[in-house]
Amino acid sequence: MAVPPPSNASPQATSTALSAPDPSAGVILAPHFGVALGVVLLGVALVPLSLLWAPALGVATVIGVFGLFLMAQTALLRLQFSADALVVWRQSKELRRFPYDAWLGWTLFWAPLPVLFYFREQKSVHFLPMLFDAKELRRQLDLHVP
Repeated sequence: MAVPPPSNASPQATSTALSAPDPSAGVILAPHFGVALGVVLLGVALVPLSLLWAPALGVATVIGVFGLFLMAQTALLRLQFSADALVVWRQSKELRRFPYDAWLGWTLFWAPLPVLFYFREQKSVHFLPMLFDAKELRRQLDLHVP
């Protein structure tokens, strides 16, 4: 027999259930594992170099672990372009809002294969690895922050 939830449920519990990225509130960028996978493959490619240079195994391990970290971030983080701000989500938790009116500029580094997203606000500078669909990111930035 199921027990009904208590009638005095906290408002925070209900707001947490509703605080997930809502596609009707703005475009949510699809994840893109290209950069993370590239970093992991770079780490793997450095392993044979350890036969010629002993510290290469340590370097390969650090790069590989960083690539795995980027893969986890790609799976967990989402960017949403709402009407007034760029919203960063980790699963169903809103991490931060960046209002468009505070932006001074943005750039996607290395146009043929974007790997880094840079934007500057009035009080801070931000660098993000390209964990999202770069074409849609550029399209949304052109729309919201010309």
